[in-house]
Amino acid sequence: MTARALMFQGTGSDVGKTLVVAGLARALTKRGLRVRPFKPQNMSNNAAVTADGGEIGRAQALQARAAGVAPSVHMNPVLLKPQGETGAQIVVQGRVRGTARAADYQGVKPSLLPAVLDSFARLKQEADIVLVEGAGSASETNLRANDIANFGFARAADVPVVVIGDIDRGGVIASLVGTKAVIDPADAALVVGFLVNRFRGDPALFVDGINEIARRTGWTAFGLLPHFVDANRLPAEDALALTGKDRRGRATGQVKIAVPILPHISNFDDLDPLEAEPDVALTRLWPGMPLPGDTDLVLLVGSKATIADLAALRAAGFDVDIAAHRRRGGFVLGLCGGYQMLGRTIDDPDGVEGPAGRVEGLGLLDVDTRLTGEKSLVEVHGDTADGVSFHGYEMHIGVTVGPDAARPFATIAGRADGATAPDGRVAGTYVHGLFADDRQRAAWLERLGGAASGLDYEGGVEAALDGLADHMEAHLDIDGLITNAR
Repeated sequence: MTARALMFQGTGSDVGKTLVVAGLARALTKRGLRVRPFKPQNMSNNAAVTADGGEIGRAQALQARAAGVAPSVHMNPVLLKPQGETGAQIVVQGRVRGTARAADYQGVKPSLLPAVLDSFARLKQEADIVLVEGAGSASETNLRANDIANFGFARAADVPVVVIGDIDRGGVIASLVGTKAVIDPADAALVVGFLVNRFRGDPALFVDGINEIARRTGWTAFGLLPHFVDANRLPAEDALALTGKDRRGRATGQVKIAVPILPHISNFDDLDPLEAEPDVALTRLWPGMPLPGDTDLVLLVGSKATIADLAALRAAGFDVDIAAHRRRGGFVLGLCGGYQMLGRTIDDPDGVEGPAGRVEGLGLLDVDTRLTGEKSLVEVHGDTADGVSFHGYEMHIGVTVGPDAARPFATIAGRADGATAPDGRVAGTYVHGLFADDRQRAAWLERLGGAASGLDYEGGVEAALDGLADHMEAHLDIDGLITNAR
């Protein structure tokens, strides 16, 4: 029997599509259905390694987790990863196909639709229901031609659509009614209803608003979702979420960690487990902010454009602050692209990130990086040099070698990873997800003079997904949603 499907599009970006799909995936899985998440096209540098050896948006990996299945490249067949001066890297069914600038990509999209439909068909063969997430805004009529992310996909695959509006932004009535007004009538015919997300206050005060939207659009109301308070315990989809964070970070906490926020930051969910620790005060350093003098650890996280982000780091003066921090005896850790920045040089002979050439690194590790070779996409298990085990993943191009690599950060399946300075206070690794491992996080906090709380980070994510599912059951007409899927 072929699975049914239902697509969730939004009146804009960051209206909560990802969490709605994740919550419904967990709720329907608890009901005994085989659920698969699907996003035809995603744009994000926050990616995850899949069980079939590729990469997809981390949001779809979260949704797969909510559905209790391993992530697959077919859950996000087209992933666009913004990359420095070359535009965006195009990942198709988990593998890099090439790069394109935004204007050029519009002409590329039609050639990608067959892969999108192929992946969708594969998921339908193994599911009872496929929950499809759109991208950006459903009402971007200027991008409708050749669309594969929203109504272009829905029309091609004949999938009914639910439109999500975010009341927390204000103007949700106009947003939903306006969406109906501007979209093509044939697209509007696919819309079976709407829901309003992130409501705060007394729901009774918005009954008239819901009725007004339904009257003006002719769409069925599937519910008013209150703000889900534990949403911050779940990984965010893209760097847009970082702009909503308190730029000062949490003021209290024994361990002070500072993280420069650079334009092409990637896999920034590496920060989430640290922020969940009550003994950690994590400060995001935006350009123009000084590095606090009492910082214990400067953490340089991943980047989709290492050379461009290194230039941005210097332009902000963070290189001077980090050098001073190092002279004071502070710790510095680089993850993936951050590791590459810590070395003496970064060589890009093939122009992977932009114009071919070599740039000077921060020189805090005696290593050099060459950006060539196949992309490493693999889950890893290993032990750091202090004998603490970990589980994480690698997602990078490039090879890093040099004298400090003779003191590896970790050993993974018998091979060395990363590098460490002679005094042990500067280190780098290609491993992501390090701090999600409770053992590693506890060891780092102890090294920095703090104490781990005993937090079960992964267990907390599971609890948040269960809570999100209960939230959906309490406030949405899930039976109505299932009935309208086809």
